[in-house]
Amino acid sequence: TGYYGDGLNAIIVFAACFLPDSSRTDYSYVMENLFLYVISTLELMVAEDYMIVYLNGATPRRRMPGLGWMKKCYQMIDRRLRKNLKSFIIVHPSWFIRTILAVTRPFISSKFSSKIQYVNTLAELREMIPMEYVHIPDSIVK
Repeated sequence: TGYYGDGLNAIIVFAACFLPDSSRTDYSYVMENLFLYVISTLELMVAEDYMIVYLNGATPRRRMPGLGWMKKCYQMIDRRLRKNLKSFIIVHPSWFIRTILAVTRPFISSKFSSKIQYVNTLAELREMIPMEYVHIPDSIVK
């Protein structure tokens, strides 16, 4: 997590490579609690505009969150949080992520869809946001 701009707007970094493996017997329980943790953290941190940086690199398919989980997250996010989200940046998007988002686009609000940006390299990300406050895991840098 970091901040940008004069108003100290939040940058939330979400590294998918650290998500639990979907083969865990308690996977649903862990993901449910992870979601509740993320939402409560967002509600505490976000007073104004914010952005989410989703680091998809170095993530095996079995660690990527499922479509059902992502849909539930989107539906449960408070309207204020959805409104204050300025951009949702997906770094190193896989064909799977691009396909999921293309398929679900008709079911997501056009305002939210317009906030999604794909970034193919960390250099490209550096041009968009100040990286001095953003920690990128070594496995993604490699």
